[in-house]
Amino acid sequence: MNIRVNHTIKTPIYRQIATQMRNQIFSGEIGSGSTLPSERAMAQMLGVHRNTVVRAYSELKDEALIESRQGVGYVVMLPAIEKTGGRGKRVHWESQIREKYLDMQMTFDDLFQRFSNENIISLGSGIATTEIYDKEKVAADLAGLLTAEGRNQYFYSPYQGDKNLRQKLISFLSTKGVKATLGEIQILTETNQALDFIVTLLLKQGEVVLMEEPVSPDVYRTVELAGGKIITVPVDRDGMQCHKLEELIQLHHPRFLYVNSSFHDPTGAILSMERRKRIIEISNRYRLAVIEEDAASELVYSGAKFLPIKAYDTLNNVIYIYSFSLTFMPGLSLAFVVADQTLIERLSYLVSVRLVSSDWLAQKLIARYLGDGSYYQVLTKFRENYALKQELICRKLDQMKIMGVEYERPRGGVYIWCKLPEGIDSKKLVDAAYQKGISILPGYVFYPMKNGGRDYIRLNYSYESSERLLLGMDILKDTIRKELAHKK
Repeated sequence: MNIRVNHTIKTPIYRQIATQMRNQIFSGEIGSGSTLPSERAMAQMLGVHRNTVVRAYSELKDEALIESRQGVGYVVMLPAIEKTGGRGKRVHWESQIREKYLDMQMTFDDLFQRFSNENIISLGSGIATTEIYDKEKVAADLAGLLTAEGRNQYFYSPYQGDKNLRQKLISFLSTKGVKATLGEIQILTETNQALDFIVTLLLKQGEVVLMEEPVSPDVYRTVELAGGKIITVPVDRDGMQCHKLEELIQLHHPRFLYVNSSFHDPTGAILSMERRKRIIEISNRYRLAVIEEDAASELVYSGAKFLPIKAYDTLNNVIYIYSFSLTFMPGLSLAFVVADQTLIERLSYLVSVRLVSSDWLAQKLIARYLGDGSYYQVLTKFRENYALKQELICRKLDQMKIMGVEYERPRGGVYIWCKLPEGIDSKKLVDAAYQKGISILPGYVFYPMKNGGRDYIRLNYSYESSERLLLGMDILKDTIRKELAHKK
């Protein structure tokens, strides 16, 4: 039996021990009927605490792979092979699945799935409101697309995306100061898919990626699953702090830098103009690729709207990702990537390998709305709707300041990053709030190493109606008050 413990990875030690023993049992290296070392002896062999071995053995016992016998200890007990009735060995799926996928953190996904419960008021889901688009008009437009004649109909689009849509996006990008050609745009379904494809193209096992902290779990998990090493850069009210970027680049030689430039998830910060230009300078000096995610940039409620980093990118070092997730009908998701044509060609090839077709219907619909100008009209309505909801949320938060709640009001976007009163743990608060009918996200899920954010929560106000948001904030206030009372 050969068990090795790695203290440098995030996988719990007990899980490492149990996984290796499980694999050796199924491979026959540890035979059925074998007696395992005692908990104390195994702990001494591996240089770990006895309780760690107890947890590992307990996991194997729960899987009926070992049992404890009085006076003997732990014994391997693989079930005997059934030789009659045509039965054989059942696949042991946990030993078949790659370990990094077994160890995936499910916390964020479980919390986000609470959104699907209609009885729960969602203050956590970054999804567009359904209050803007006229549903009957959208239905009529969809019907018109489905019944239109032509060989380009019926659900198949070129792997790079619908040409007509890409042409409309060139005009849309010009309003943001970004120049692009048809060959520099790739259509995809959502930001997560775009990031996954880009990481697949660029990142090799063990390479470093620089990113903000806090940061969306969807971002850092994509890098982790690709085998990348994450180095984080703090965020303040002006976005990613750039003063140590060059030092980190010289020290770690990162593959790329990821930055959420406008109304950052989760803090709501907007990267200052000075820092946008600084990132371009650093990118050009070190030939460093930059991935800019910019989905909330149109949602400005006060002050100037900044041009994206991509607008200053004269050398084509920036990969720009934009999504319509916050300004289109929920369920009709669409995103696109703007980058050097060589990268887009390889990205399109990867799409052709992984997808039979892209979302034809959403592409046609957005192309129509961009073409007739109606998308620009609804953008104004989205801003008005979200700005009103932000005002309502902030009024409620102001009432909670006396309890110790702190926050900075963003100039736009859909997120507010709230510091909880001293002594309140966000995980416990989130669970208590859910029992009372609201879903929120705890701050620690936005920290890749889970080393921060326990005293923060992220609030989102895009999806729910004003009435439900006000009710949800009253529930949150009451929940915080009761948590504080328990601390006394």
